[in-house]
Amino acid sequence: MSDAAKLQLNGISSGYGAVDVINEVTLSVRSGEIFALMGKNGMGKTTLLKSILGLIKLTRGSVAVDEKSIAGRKPSELIACGIGYAPQEQPLFQDLSIRDNLRLALTSDRKLAAAQERVYGYFPFLKERLSQKAGTLSGGEQKMLILARALMLQPKLLLIDEISEGLQPSVVSKIADVLKHEAASNGTTILLVEQNLDFALSIADRWAVLKLGAIDDQDTNGPDSRSRVLQHLKI
Repeated sequence: MSDAAKLQLNGISSGYGAVDVINEVTLSVRSGEIFALMGKNGMGKTTLLKSILGLIKLTRGSVAVDEKSIAGRKPSELIACGIGYAPQEQPLFQDLSIRDNLRLALTSDRKLAAAQERVYGYFPFLKERLSQKAGTLSGGEQKMLILARALMLQPKLLLIDEISEGLQPSVVSKIADVLKHEAASNGTTILLVEQNLDFALSIADRWAVLKLGAIDDQDTNGPDSRSRVLQHLKI
């Protein structure tokens, strides 16, 4: 992990219509680290991720990746430039096969075979069931396919929204192992939005709590992190 900022949010605000959901958030995510952003439902976590990707327009502030502004760039351009996104909403094409869902992550088939083999290393069941329709997978298997598709381009920055929601512990543990390996072995920077404290704090280098669209607290992950986060979530 480097001290250099991979992702820098400077006083960003955004929302829907005339209402700002995110209020002047400043946050730095270091290169190669896993940063957990936690908070209750309705606090603006998903809105923050969508604002970084340009899916929601900023009303104030700026977003930079590798010290370069990404303001005004299309989400498709950002993903092509190395930003991966695993959204909370099911983004899979339910009637398409695993193979086709993975293929749609790339704009060209030139790197398809290598990218597929890479994610098969994490999730071997995908290779064994390539022809199976995504809609017939279990909830946990669909979440792993969503993550696998986000990893197909070997992103340098990965945004993940509530990946553990509704999953059994064994699947959560598998996803935790994948994310830790991505950060440690490939230098992937990960911004993880989560409500599952145990999962988030088991892999995070640093954390923050978002409350009513603003950062309520943040720190390096340590022995007292869980109690501090819980205290903020109870208020």
